[in-house]
Amino acid sequence: MASHKILVIDDSRVIQKTVKSMLPPGNFDVVEAKDGEEGLNKIHSDKPSLIMLDFLLPKRSGWEVFQEIQADANLRKIPLLVMSGRKEEVTEKISEPFEFFEFIEKPFEKKQLLGAIKAAMAKSKKPRAAAAAAPAAAPAAAASGAGNEVAALQAKVASLEKEVAGLKKQVSQILAFIKQKLK
Repeated sequence: MASHKILVIDDSRVIQKTVKSMLPPGNFDVVEAKDGEEGLNKIHSDKPSLIMLDFLLPKRSGWEVFQEIQADANLRKIPLLVMSGRKEEVTEKISEPFEFFEFIEKPFEKKQLLGAIKAAMAKSKKPRAAAAAAPAAAPAAAASGAGNEVAALQAKVASLEKEVAGLKKQVSQILAFIKQKLK
């Protein structure tokens, strides 16, 4: 019997089958859902140990499913891996750094998928801030919160710098290609 149940919510059969083929045999039971509505039903009925959620889905979007997961304290505990072919679609709704879930850009390779699954499992174990802090802990929490905000901003800057470096590389490759064609 499989030790981990993974729910893949994606309208692409190719992605569903690709995920299934990339996972080590025998360790995982892959459950599939073709849209957000079916995905939410299977989250509640199948109790997966990991959710892989496409951001663009029919019936109920990945964003709507994500919001429902985040609104339920029990569902928030399930490791979540958000997938999309365009990261910008995700970052329009959810700003980086992604603290409590992992993101993977499609198409992905086996090594990327397995790394993202491990990261999602680790992130799901991170303690979340309580809704109301005790008054005595408020000053310490505020100082800690400011430190967390600075760290989050530094991580975002590092991520943006990495993205800019990648874009610069792409532009230089395009320019080199154009120059070569103009010769």
